[in-house]
Amino acid sequence: MEDTTIHVTIEQLVDEEHKLWEREAAGIAGESERRRLQEVQVSLDQCWDLLRQRRARRDAGQDPDTANERSEEVVERYQQ
Repeated sequence: MEDTTIHVTIEQLVDEEHKLWEREAAGIAGESERRRLQEVQVSLDQCWDLLRQRRARRDAGQDPDTANERSEEVVERYQQ
């Protein structure tokens, strides 16, 4: 996946996340929307991680296309 594709995906996910948060804040979100919000947040973390991996590989003189999307278990356990 190219960096531009990852950026487009991030933008789409952020847009969806905002809409879901608006529904949650208004008190009209259902359980399926709450689950989807969690899925979107994980997908965003995976996209940002993939983008960071690609940049790091490029900076190290390696092929950024060898970066792989990491599992939810990995990206959700990062220490901030």
